Amino acid sequence: MRSRLILGIESSCDETSASIVRDGREALSNVVASQLIHADYGGVVPELASREHLRAITPVVREAMHRAGVQYSNLDAIAVTEGPGLAGALLVGITFAKALAFAADKPLIAVNHLEGHIHAVLMDAEASFADASPLLALVVSGGHTHLYLATKSGNTWHYRNVGKTLDDAAGEAYDKVAKLLGLPYPGGPWMDALAAHGDPKAVPFTFAQIKTKATGNTAPKLSREAALEQNEDPTRFDLSFSGIKTAVRRYTELHHMQPRIEARAAALRSSGLALGKPTNPETLAQTLELFDPETLNLIASFQASVTGYLTRTAFAAAEHYGAQALLVTGGVAANTELRRRITAEATRRNLPIAFPTIALSTDNAAMIAAAAFPKLQTQTFAPDTLEPTPQLRLG
Repeated sequence: MRSRLILGIESSCDETSASIVRDGREALSNVVASQLIHADYGGVVPELASREHLRAITPVVREAMHRAGVQYSNLDAIAVTEGPGLAGALLVGITFAKALAFAADKPLIAVNHLEGHIHAVLMDAEASFADASPLLALVVSGGHTHLYLATKSGNTWHYRNVGKTLDDAAGEAYDKVAKLLGLPYPGGPWMDALAAHGDPKAVPFTFAQIKTKATGNTAPKLSREAALEQNEDPTRFDLSFSGIKTAVRRYTELHHMQPRIEARAAALRSSGLALGKPTNPETLAQTLELFDPETLNLIASFQASVTGYLTRTAFAAAEHYGAQALLVTGGVAANTELRRRITAEATRRNLPIAFPTIALSTDNAAMIAAAAFPKLQTQTFAPDTLEPTPQLRLG
């Protein structure tokens, strides 16, 4: 059987990406254009994101085709992110993909962004987990924190959501706390790099256990009753990250840290360090000179608490549902402390685990094309009326 090629297009937030993937496994190209403009605002501005996608999408797709060495006639399908994401950003990708599919006379495949993150791991690990069912997938990023029970039937994956954040996503909490401490956007990588230089036990942050209470005919109660009637386990492993964000703010107020934070933020901007990357040793060394031990301890304690919370919750869910393997994906899956903790616990439990490569952890089009491959096999194509679904769910 000949190999099949899919062009994937991703534009759900602030990354414009295109990729050519062969047979759902091999990325022949994966081009990502990141929008640096949002750093000036400390977060993604939806209108600006849409405009940047409009500027980038044509050259990004052309570059992906060029790097892969393929023509549009060689493609078997075009895949695009349907949601969830920013409405305007999604619209750019979908409109471009629909026009391209029409012009090239190729089928269009709509992909859930969250399923894409799961396939970022399965691209390399699916063969290793062929007999492992069900799998538990922790999707943790700046916009999402979800736990999915994944099972495969034939060529099709099925997902059941067994946990999610009730407020901020884990990556969102990282970025907000980083901004609170005067760090550049996106703050997650900066927090990760600086945490290694502080004491993770200095500040005893805690996470309260979430208990879903249902009184009267509320939606949670009705949902649980319906699940019980179907003999399904209604147990949830939901999370919350707004509390620790508030705790960090309160700590900075009680310890009168604001003058130091403002001075450090100004120094990062004036020195140009805010435009650098914390993975650069020289940039990190110069940045560390601006930090006092108390702030580094606060960052290390925050990271230890969040990664510990994610690790405990993921393994509790895996044990409860009898998961045969654990997949961890999304932007926060690149966090060194989270990888260390989950790897150590998985080794202790003798539970197989898999992470995406660092390049595939953040938003990219290779994962979209990979997730589209099973749909190509079953000829599950998008209608001509495909539109963005910003609140699209998985499972």
